[in-house]
Amino acid sequence: MGKKSKGKGNTQAGRESNVSLSVKVDKARMKINGGVFVYSGDISVTELSKALNVPVNDIIKYLFMQGKMITINTILDDELIGMVCLEFGYDFQRKNLVEAENFEALEINDDPSKLKPRPPVVTIMGHVDHGKTTLIDAIRNSNLVDSEYGGISQEIGAYQKEINGQKITFIDTPGHEAFTQMRARGASVTDIVVLVVAADDGVMEQTKEAIDHAHAANVPIIVAINKMDKEGANPKMVREELLTNDVILEEYGGDVISVEVSAKKKDNIDGLLEAILTVAEMLELKANPDRYALGTVLEATLDKNEGPKATLLIQNGTLNAGDYLVVGNSYGKVRRMSNEYREVLETAGPSTPVSVIGLTEVPLAGDRFMAFPTEAEAKEIASKRKENSTTRNKNLKSSVTSLEDLYSKINEGETQILNLIIKADTTGSAEAVKQSLEKLSNDQVKINIIRASSGGITENDVLLASASNAIIYGFNVRPDAVTRSKAEEEHVEIRLHKIIYALIEEIEAAMKGMLKPEYVEKINGQAEVRKLFKASKLGTIGGCMVIDGTILNHSLMRLIRDGVVIYEGKIESLQREKDAAKEVRKGFECGILLENYNDIKEGDIIESYSMVEKRSDE
Repeated sequence: MGKKSKGKGNTQAGRESNVSLSVKVDKARMKINGGVFVYSGDISVTELSKALNVPVNDIIKYLFMQGKMITINTILDDELIGMVCLEFGYDFQRKNLVEAENFEALEINDDPSKLKPRPPVVTIMGHVDHGKTTLIDAIRNSNLVDSEYGGISQEIGAYQKEINGQKITFIDTPGHEAFTQMRARGASVTDIVVLVVAADDGVMEQTKEAIDHAHAANVPIIVAINKMDKEGANPKMVREELLTNDVILEEYGGDVISVEVSAKKKDNIDGLLEAILTVAEMLELKANPDRYALGTVLEATLDKNEGPKATLLIQNGTLNAGDYLVVGNSYGKVRRMSNEYREVLETAGPSTPVSVIGLTEVPLAGDRFMAFPTEAEAKEIASKRKENSTTRNKNLKSSVTSLEDLYSKINEGETQILNLIIKADTTGSAEAVKQSLEKLSNDQVKINIIRASSGGITENDVLLASASNAIIYGFNVRPDAVTRSKAEEEHVEIRLHKIIYALIEEIEAAMKGMLKPEYVEKINGQAEVRKLFKASKLGTIGGCMVIDGTILNHSLMRLIRDGVVIYEGKIESLQREKDAAKEVRKGFECGILLENYNDIKEGDIIESYSMVEKRSDE
């Protein structure tokens, strides 16, 4: 029942199903098997007539005698299909098409003889203004930079370049957040990361973040030392700074290739491309083009003229115009497929980025997609995925996401990896905590520090923790209300300390299964200092706006400046419109006097909290 594809050299009938579990989804959704009519999805009277080899008028007549008014185009439900089958001498069985419902978790076991080399997928990362998009521009001989607002990438782009007959697929991301969000949704699209570092600027904060993300994704790095044409270029300085950030280049006995380039002058671009192909050759990247396509959504939008539009990266198989897709929780048909040059394609193989229209909804970046032989399969699987999306998303996350879960996993006899992100008030503190924790690794638990840096806990830290199933530890730093909310949404645990040995003892206790019921902080609310008032007898009073939750009088508090805890104590007095108040809620102004502390400044955050006993079911 497979139709011919419009693609060249590849038909739907000749392609394998993507399902490689114990049961495969049948290419045909209706068949006779030993006197049993096996079917799936919706079936019309005409389709049933052909499948059973029974004249359509006989079926209509029989159902009419049963009081059912139908036509040749009527879609029959399971009851009517069963009645017809029994009347004409067949048993019947409905075969549900949900074996591939959770196709993110499918193991694709291809016949090794059918695997063929595929192009590497490369992500360009690095600090802002170090020349990421200019490098892509030089590789493609295009002029992307001029079309971007402020010279900064505004969306994810995907491009292909051919060198010596071999293709390379490039993904230019707008930031590390996009890279991490896709990994957090179960999408590992990148084979190689090209880390762009300006030769005159060196390793900057976003460079360090890019390194952390690449290491967390376990993706090989190639360093492009850019802007070699500029006065003051110092590639030696760059290499030494990379060494201190766990990027060990070949020059220093490591396995990371570095290439000196000038994206602006297009110097040594071929050298960078050859380095990419060298790493790709070592990775032995292969895929099976003779199966239905599956891959990941890179970006999506709602076009006012064409409807939902998505950029897809095909990671295995071949996608043809006319194929039926399940994308995330929606489905559709590939009505048109084009490349980055807007050229219409009839077929696209592994590692190819394409733009498609024909979906019923706009998917999310990072959603997985898979092609199916029939619309019935795609529709039914999409419907089932939508019903169970909440459960499926939970199952995709690692079961070890908190210290309380760690001991039970150790008892199962498997070595556990405890991923941690350390944020501290100073770089020295972050390094001290990191070194102390790394010494705790043993045969049962390996401590893996994904990031250790100074500064407040941010949303980017939460996204990295979500993608890596990590716990965030804060030492003398705090998350703001927005970051806390993001952590709750992503089910990321944040644990806060102000004494190093207490932090270490907590993890040691978890590793030994000795965690006891504990008192935990309950954040009541946060207020921002908007104005200062001096009172000779009282001290400095902060004129504040409550920006989150509720501020409680006489509660414990901490003063936070730029994400770092400056002081901890109590709220001595809380006033609302010159009257003492027990509490002040979000959106209202108040005056706050801190106990034994006057050095507050405009812009400071006053956080009210209480200590409560943590319940065993939390």
